[in-house]
Amino acid sequence: MTSLPTRQLGTTDMRISRIGFGAWALGGAGWRYAWGAQDDAGSIATLRRAIDAGVNWIDTAAVYGLGHSEEVVGKAIGDLPEADRPFVFTKAGLVWDENDRAAAPRRIMAAASVRREIEDSLRRLDVERIDLYQVHWPDTGASLDFSDPDGVADAVVTPLREYWQTMADLVTEGKVRAIGLSNHDVGQLEIAESIAHVDAIQPQFSLIKRAAADELAWAAAHHTGGIVYQPQHSGLLTGAFSAERVAALPDDDWRKGFPEFTTDLDRNLALVEALRPLAAAHHTTVGALAIAWTLTWPGVTGAIVGARTPAQVDGWIDAATLDLTPADLDTIATALRTTGAGEGPITH
Repeated sequence: MTSLPTRQLGTTDMRISRIGFGAWALGGAGWRYAWGAQDDAGSIATLRRAIDAGVNWIDTAAVYGLGHSEEVVGKAIGDLPEADRPFVFTKAGLVWDENDRAAAPRRIMAAASVRREIEDSLRRLDVERIDLYQVHWPDTGASLDFSDPDGVADAVVTPLREYWQTMADLVTEGKVRAIGLSNHDVGQLEIAESIAHVDAIQPQFSLIKRAAADELAWAAAHHTGGIVYQPQHSGLLTGAFSAERVAALPDDDWRKGFPEFTTDLDRNLALVEALRPLAAAHHTTVGALAIAWTLTWPGVTGAIVGARTPAQVDGWIDAATLDLTPADLDTIATALRTTGAGEGPITH
């Protein structure tokens, strides 16, 4: 197995590789936010490739594949020697209807629901303790349907103070090692921190989505780990996409309906083209370059990167050891300004 650079995750005793494996797509087809069909044997081979390359943590969630991603992760790591097992991070708070698997999951963090979820995740992952347990989204009681942000008017909402105390209790009980918040803003992080230390945050952050800079600055100031998701922006920044490929995505691929792949596609593809010469100068891929850019940002401990094949792992693993110079960062900033791609601060 190869070693990669590591950093301490906040104040925990975990040192994580600069890149972690994102297991969203391993959930397969048949649910609202699927990436299309995925072969389990291929998923396990892909995960093993990442582990062999030095990736020492996996990020998944109960909702990915409605439990299936966790099952695949459990199978992939189950027969590894204890010393070679990666840290396992997962999430709670998105609850689905088994009778309508195509429906959008709902954001629910009631204590009884969380306690049911943790037991289900421990069983599917076949572990005795989860290394980092995260709240996937703030509780609204509503469906995770971004076209309907108000959700269900009569939904019962669990206040953040209550559900963060539940998460802290799971640490005390030994069911989880550390706790984190995904997709929570600075005000919410402050409330949580007043109850129990926020070990890690997980915001979306990439060259295209840069709005989480404030949350990452909060993490840096509070000795909280920052693990960012979608640094290649769901494959869009890999260099492998074109307008034709987007049009050919299967109907059950969630990306087909999102602005980054529709109305904003031309600007985003222009950014990729503008970055190709810099990637070539570093003898790497545009995807690795995009990931490495996120790793330069203050507050970022590591980046979550997905893959569906071993070859895709090979395409981004360089990011963990790619050192970008100030001149490189200036080149990337110029590309962002010139193409107008994305939103949020360009430099730090």
